[in-house]
Amino acid sequence: MIPSTEYLMSIAHDYWRQDKDYQLRQEKSPEERRREARWNKELEKIDRWHALLRDLRQELPEFTIGDGTATPDACFRCVAYPAKGRPMPPHDWVIVGCISILAPIYIVYSVQYGRVGHKDRLNPRIGFEPFPLEMKLPADILSRKIEETFGVSKLPREIAEIPVPLFVKWVEPPETTLFHALFTNEPDNVP
Repeated sequence: MIPSTEYLMSIAHDYWRQDKDYQLRQEKSPEERRREARWNKELEKIDRWHALLRDLRQELPEFTIGDGTATPDACFRCVAYPAKGRPMPPHDWVIVGCISILAPIYIVYSVQYGRVGHKDRLNPRIGFEPFPLEMKLPADILSRKIEETFGVSKLPREIAEIPVPLFVKWVEPPETTLFHALFTNEPDNVP
């Protein structure tokens, strides 16, 4: 069951600030300390995350599965590239699955790129469901495996895009959304 929007807003306010008071300080804000404590608790269960990545590699054998988790974010993040091998062939899109560490929710989105030459990815564009046909299968598999492994609910796009008056790393109001606060402030920054 998806938590209420009010509940998700209150969680976001517990972990992010409405001002920049601590941005240039050496000391951590109370919100940053709470996020850090939350990460420490979640990292104790890292085996389940690694099991999900292994399962995704078996379920999507034609894809390269990567771990895009970074503790400045508020989520575990996996990436499915539509290519296999090393070095990876050029790709124009990836599917990303995020599991919030702050609430029992997840989201799946895509990042599409323009290209210059054979290697350089430019102009990343974030996309949500409904996905184009070539992205639907990996997105559905990611969703299914996340739900099976973690028992979390998918956050609908319309709730994810609700603005919040919070400073989430480099994203500031009025651009900040629940998506930024509950998952990542740099959704297009994938390995």
